[in-house]
Amino acid sequence: MRSLAAGVLLLLAPGAILAQGPSPESRPVIIPAPAPTLPRTHAPEKTRADITARDLMTRLYIFADDSMQGRDAGTIGNFKGTDYIAREVQRMGLVPMGDNGTFFQVLPFKTRTIDPASALTSGDQALAYGTEWVARANQSFHQENLPVVYGGVLGDTLSLSADQAAGKLVVMQLPSGGGIRSLRVAGRRYPTAAALAIAGSDPLFGFLRRPVSFVDDPGMSRPGTQVPPTLFLSEAGAARLFEGGAGGLTPGASGKSVTLDLKVAVEPVPYPARNVVAMIPGNDPALKGQYIAIGAHNDHIGMTGAAVDHDSMRIFLHRVRPGGAEDNGRQATPEEQAQVNADLAAWRAAHPNGQRPDSISNGADDDGSGSVSVLEIAEKLQSMKKKLKRSVLFVWHVGEERGLLGSAWFTDHPTVPRDSIVAQLNMDMVGRGDAWDVTGKSKDGDVLHGAPGYLQIVGSRRLSTELGDLIEKVNVTGKHNLVFDYSMDANGHPMNIYCRSDHYEYARYGIPIAFFTTGGHSDYHQVTDEPMYIDYPHMERVDRLVADVALRLANLDHRVVVDKEKPDPRGACRQ
Repeated sequence: MRSLAAGVLLLLAPGAILAQGPSPESRPVIIPAPAPTLPRTHAPEKTRADITARDLMTRLYIFADDSMQGRDAGTIGNFKGTDYIAREVQRMGLVPMGDNGTFFQVLPFKTRTIDPASALTSGDQALAYGTEWVARANQSFHQENLPVVYGGVLGDTLSLSADQAAGKLVVMQLPSGGGIRSLRVAGRRYPTAAALAIAGSDPLFGFLRRPVSFVDDPGMSRPGTQVPPTLFLSEAGAARLFEGGAGGLTPGASGKSVTLDLKVAVEPVPYPARNVVAMIPGNDPALKGQYIAIGAHNDHIGMTGAAVDHDSMRIFLHRVRPGGAEDNGRQATPEEQAQVNADLAAWRAAHPNGQRPDSISNGADDDGSGSVSVLEIAEKLQSMKKKLKRSVLFVWHVGEERGLLGSAWFTDHPTVPRDSIVAQLNMDMVGRGDAWDVTGKSKDGDVLHGAPGYLQIVGSRRLSTELGDLIEKVNVTGKHNLVFDYSMDANGHPMNIYCRSDHYEYARYGIPIAFFTTGGHSDYHQVTDEPMYIDYPHMERVDRLVADVALRLANLDHRVVVDKEKPDPRGACRQ
């Protein structure tokens, strides 16, 4: 699932736990997780036509293996992952629906990199790129004698008027405890500014210097996505922009004029970033030109810059950051730190030779679970294809973690007529939902936990009441007996889940969707999201439900009725 905050991992030295300071917010009840019973590796077995936990385990241990290197879009790992999916659907006998008779739809995926020769000069002093400042920008930028103004603390109420910010470098302070999530709002805070700068982001420099990936398609730009160049300043760097330093400034205070010369290099990614698209044709002459789409995303977030001790990290995350990347930056209380240390000591005593450094974000749940589930459903439906009236379209989207790029590309450039897609069923993170997992929070802030048969459903009635009702009915008549949690689907929910996975790119065109997920957990967007922590019998139950829903949709005597207002496909998503 796409994160609201592409996280920077807490770096733990192997075998050690990093001491943390107190945090004042209320905390969920942490249910201890049992010791894992599954192995780190698993010998693959031949899969069957039916949906089974053993098949899912075989597939996920392949797809989320270390050899896939976290499947970041445009890398060799993602290339290997999409090759695996394509080989499987070809073996099953599905019809290729990508480019030029292949299973692949390749995106014009590129990277933007700031040339380290870029310069920021204040008076006769040049700030050192990489230690005193870094930047993000869509294109090269050069301006001399650029006025500087202080814009207050990021996250506070708006401090400057549009006129005060216009044509200036607006410098803001990163709030205490602020991280990537805070930075994401900066670019839209002062759209009239010539450039923006965030001070106090030293620990984030390594992350911010990484290339930024994007799809080179002007047609995909949406209102509000164009932002000024954004600089990130160390405290020392920010002090050099103001007489007497940056301390004690009030919003509106003027700084020294600067010369900013940003050099932006754009290059294709090393390996093709591609959707995998396949189809089972329907058998009804009047309906086979309509499609039930089932999807997941084939990418994850790749590798970290430095290895951490896997077990130390997992214990720390479960106790202190039960939402995984949703809780990035949160510090442990002394009591939590003591519990972490005790848990780690007990683990070390039971596994004296078990330490292992880990730098790969395997993405077993996110979204290896969805990707292999769609494969498993495809194999099941292919075995009963004579019973399908409508066609079933399977799309494994790339670049979801980079901003829903693959699903946006597919729905803007569909390989079947867009209005022939009757509904889309999205599966993202369907491998957990255990009682010890914090799966999210309600709109009012109540902590949600998993349970036997737990399943979150998002968006199923936002365009079609009938689709939501059908899913409820299938759960009963098919004797799936899953327990649906709609908490994350509430209008105005601050986590905005409806807008954060691939289903929305279909919904923006008025295609009814349902998003199936078992929710979040402490391994979300961490190196600890591995196949050995997945609940395969639970995932089998979810997959059987989705397959049954797809079968009912494929055989309805009518399209599911869209009875809600369709959104603007180029507008901003709001839950």
